[in-house]
Amino acid sequence: MRWWMPAALILLAGGTAAYLRSREIAFLEPILILIGLVTALLLSAWYIFFTGLLWRARLLLILIGAGFLVGLYFGVKQLTRIEGSIGGSGIPRVVWKWSPKPDGEARPLMLAPEVASPSQPVAAVRSLEGDFPQFLGPDRSGVLTGPPPRCDWDSSPPKALWRQPIGLGWSAFAVSGQHAVTQEQRRQDELIVCYELQNGHALWAPTNRVRFSEALGGDGPRATPTIHHGRVYAMGASGILDCLEEASGRLIWSREVLVENHLSNLTWGKSCSPLLVRDLVVVTGGEQREKSLLAYEAATGKPAWQVGRDRASYCSPLLASVSGQEQILMVNGHSVTGHDPQNGAILWEYPWPGDFAKATQPLVVDTNRVFIAAGYGVGCAMLKIERSAAGEWSAVALWHNRNLKPKFTNLVRRGHYVYGLDDGVLACVNLEQGNREWKEGRYGHGQILLLDDLLLIQAESGDVALVEISPERPRQRSRFHALQGKTWNNPVLLRDHLLVRNDQEVACYRLSLNVSRP
Repeated sequence: MRWWMPAALILLAGGTAAYLRSREIAFLEPILILIGLVTALLLSAWYIFFTGLLWRARLLLILIGAGFLVGLYFGVKQLTRIEGSIGGSGIPRVVWKWSPKPDGEARPLMLAPEVASPSQPVAAVRSLEGDFPQFLGPDRSGVLTGPPPRCDWDSSPPKALWRQPIGLGWSAFAVSGQHAVTQEQRRQDELIVCYELQNGHALWAPTNRVRFSEALGGDGPRATPTIHHGRVYAMGASGILDCLEEASGRLIWSREVLVENHLSNLTWGKSCSPLLVRDLVVVTGGEQREKSLLAYEAATGKPAWQVGRDRASYCSPLLASVSGQEQILMVNGHSVTGHDPQNGAILWEYPWPGDFAKATQPLVVDTNRVFIAAGYGVGCAMLKIERSAAGEWSAVALWHNRNLKPKFTNLVRRGHYVYGLDDGVLACVNLEQGNREWKEGRYGHGQILLLDDLLLIQAESGDVALVEISPERPRQRSRFHALQGKTWNNPVLLRDHLLVRNDQEVACYRLSLNVSRP
């Protein structure tokens, strides 16, 4: 039987899998599945060609195996379908064909009577302290101020204020006062919905008759709206940019960004959160290596400028001061650029190749350093941005390694360290040398916010955890199950209100605050 052959094959496959795990390569899960399939094929070859069985027995096995594989193929093809992915690893989720499709039906939106008509304004409601008006908070850093929540959730558990079904999509919330605005897909309609923060009542919901579909990522809008000076700006997954009146949801203007600029959509859809800078709203382009950044007049929607020579990424524009000048930072498909907000002119450009999706926001470390990171094996880098006396800009990498590889998770900085999910595992990297200090705690491809030394982690599983961080080690203090199902959406923490959603449900919780801490 030559048993040493299958034993050697199994040992080789196991050793290869262990080595690949230690190297933390991209697309690990699909590669492990491929190793398993190749191993099964080689074991079949051993059994057929290298054992001492009679050929009649071998041929019988060939016929049985071939029949099984053919039946399995046609059975899978006829009885199942792919419905999104199991998680951020990209492994397809296979379901029975007769299983109900997630069309975002949820339950019908019952708009409050006083705002069913756009001409009737929403009554003013007392605001909570501060706002969360855009993606990742007031300054798009994911770092919040104010008293952090208490960590003893066993004795003081989060209190559910309301919970209800919601349409499809990976959009998060923007919150202004009592208005919590998100985007969702309900059947063939892409909606921008304003909920009342205290009770979850829908106040208004303008609709575009469009549906973005993608087999692995799922259907529906991806981008988080932006609330600015009484208006809501939202980018749909197919490239429709709407400007609405915050009080009523009345449409002020709308642009089909991709269509009018002759750009094709990205594979996983438009996901940029509109950036308001001066009197402009800035969004990203499409798949072509041109017009990677576009600006419109915020008041009228009139085109202001279109710039760039790279394809867009899944990141959002970020306004920051770098080397003494205010500029728009943008991570593109193959580069990182700094733009003059007035006319979009490229001030500097750093080539950053990688054919896979980039979705992690850049971090401004100090006056002239910018930290960038991406998943799929690309890694992270520290850029030094300088301007000479003659006015020439330069961007060079101080270091570049693979110690932090977020896929579509954003990072936060505290002091000289950056924290984030490295292929689903929490990690800490020293910003000075790029060394990884630690990596532990598996939360999947979730999202994070930072309050003082506490990370609030929205895990991919739907759990929410509080983790105390330091350069030495992390310490999970509390954890509870906030949502059912896969969760990629960013959470919102507004003082003691935690607002979370995924593509199935939305919930608002009240957390007890630790008022003894700043």
